[in-house]
Amino acid sequence: MSHTSVSLEAKGSSGGSFGKLAESEPEIIYPESDGKPMADNTRQFEWIVTIKEGLGVMFGDRPDVFVAGDLLWYPVERKNKIRAARDAMVVFGRPKGRRGYYRQWTEGDIPPQVVFEIISPGNTPKEMKKKRGFYSRHGVEEYYQYDPDRIIFKGWKRSGKQLRPIPESKIQGWVSPRLGTRFEIIKDELVIFRPDGRKFLTFEETEARAEQAEAKTEKAEAKMEKAKIKAEQARTKAEKAEAKTEKARTKAKKAEAKAKKAEAKTEKAEAKMEKAKIKAEKAEAKAEKERQRAEMLEAKLKALGLL
Repeated sequence: MSHTSVSLEAKGSSGGSFGKLAESEPEIIYPESDGKPMADNTRQFEWIVTIKEGLGVMFGDRPDVFVAGDLLWYPVERKNKIRAARDAMVVFGRPKGRRGYYRQWTEGDIPPQVVFEIISPGNTPKEMKKKRGFYSRHGVEEYYQYDPDRIIFKGWKRSGKQLRPIPESKIQGWVSPRLGTRFEIIKDELVIFRPDGRKFLTFEETEARAEQAEAKTEKAEAKMEKAKIKAEQARTKAEKAEAKTEKARTKAKKAEAKAKKAEAKTEKAEAKMEKAKIKAEKAEAKAEKERQRAEMLEAKLKALGLL
């Protein structure tokens, strides 16, 4: 369905003409869906999600990298029949954000540089060749296909004006020039490795790791709580020991003060005894002197015949 708008164009004549009607070009509608399902089966869907989400995580800290899955790409303005919906795509130089479609002329005229397609039993060689030709004509730099049923991984890289196949001798362990990801067939399954060596995970693997991480975190938190309780108990014990030590220290100080007091009392008593001893000795000396005097007087009286 198209819409037509009209506008009045004034003619500045002296007669004050009303002008004439001018028609604009019909509005072009760009549908957000091609009416086809995202995937034909669960295996294809899982791979689309794994690649799209893996790329999203990998470039999560890059605001200038747009990653999308099953999004219609319109490469030519006003040509809404020229379009393609890739299973996953990466566009460098475009901001993240939600989009109903990718209209290239409103995106700095930047085409998706990397495109992924997951082959399903319903895809024919003719259809895939046509898609590859589309990507080649419209500027895709790297194009990758994976058939999860037959375990076949293929890639094409731009050379000049067209995409050329990556030799089979190089595809095993191939590293994407744009993404830095490495592709390997391991145990009859495609494995995609990030530049840091970590692999793209399925939703189940991501969920399992998240649960493991959560369990590990809970275990660590429980361990920390236990250690905290143990530390609190040790602190309480140390405080009690410190209080006991302080009590003993206070008791020791009191005992020391008491001992000093007793020692002073003893010293005072000894001084008093010494003083009494000296007084006694003096008294004894005086008594001895008096005795001697009495004896002398008695002897004298006897000599005089008075006794």
